Amino acid sequence: MQPDSDALRGRVAVVAGATRGAGRGIALALGEAGCTVICTGRSSSAHPIPSDYNRPETIEETASMVTSLGGIGIARAVDHLHPDQVSALADRIREEHGHIDILVNDIWGGELLKGPPPAWNRPIWEVDLGDGLRILRLAIDTHLITSHHLLPLMIDKPGGLLVEVTDGTTDYNATHYRLSVFYDLAKVAVNRLAFSQGHELAVHGATAIALTPGWLRSEMMLDAFGVSEANWRDALDAERAASGCPVAPPDFAHSESPRFIGRAVVAVATDPQGARWNQLSASSGQLAREYGFTDTDGSQPDVWRRMQEAAGDGIT
Repeated sequence: MQPDSDALRGRVAVVAGATRGAGRGIALALGEAGCTVICTGRSSSAHPIPSDYNRPETIEETASMVTSLGGIGIARAVDHLHPDQVSALADRIREEHGHIDILVNDIWGGELLKGPPPAWNRPIWEVDLGDGLRILRLAIDTHLITSHHLLPLMIDKPGGLLVEVTDGTTDYNATHYRLSVFYDLAKVAVNRLAFSQGHELAVHGATAIALTPGWLRSEMMLDAFGVSEANWRDALDAERAASGCPVAPPDFAHSESPRFIGRAVVAVATDPQGARWNQLSASSGQLAREYGFTDTDGSQPDVWRRMQEAAGDGIT
């Protein structure tokens, strides 16, 4: 199913954490649908703010890509851990746009803090406390601060959508330990934020949903396997190991581009019955089955369903 280039024409979205990964993918998919997308983050070529990552992607690049896809991309440098910066963002949006139709809380920044696989599954007393507490600040405080200042711009008329981006659905996280106490708590808490904020938004005719990608081919993930989006399947070639190149596990074949979760957001935002998702959590693959959209290559990957089937878990 090809995106409708006018599906969100005239609507205004804020993607908090739009520099790379799922945030960039969501911003681009909104752009595909004609949306005006305010892309926020710390990595900026115009007004750089120190980031937890030393990477080349910027919010200006994301905004430019949004515009090239048919939307209107606007870059705003913001550190969402600082309430005064988010408050100033809200004031500027109020002055320039008057209203927000879609708010995406995708701020994260904890990839390096959670460490590589050898650092996972360590007990709380062996995890660096400073790193663990910062994971919680990056994953939870940023979302709370952003919602506090920006949701008033969404509830002035019905139809608004809040998307809380996390890792793992409510059902999956309820029965599976996620890497460490700190990471586990962070991802469970973000799912709960969609539930609690959805309770408060419902009376204003707005919807909150928690959304998780599957195995995301983020820029950092592609770099880890030494591939690009254009040749990502090369990471599955076992012969690479002979030359010292990292080889991805078999489930990487069911990974998804960041645009896939973005198209999930667009599907809910354009659904006249989108309120049925209020307070719920879903995966990009689940919503693809529901709405029929595809990834950029025409596929409908669903690694969560695959993992649950392999483990004999119930499928939701």
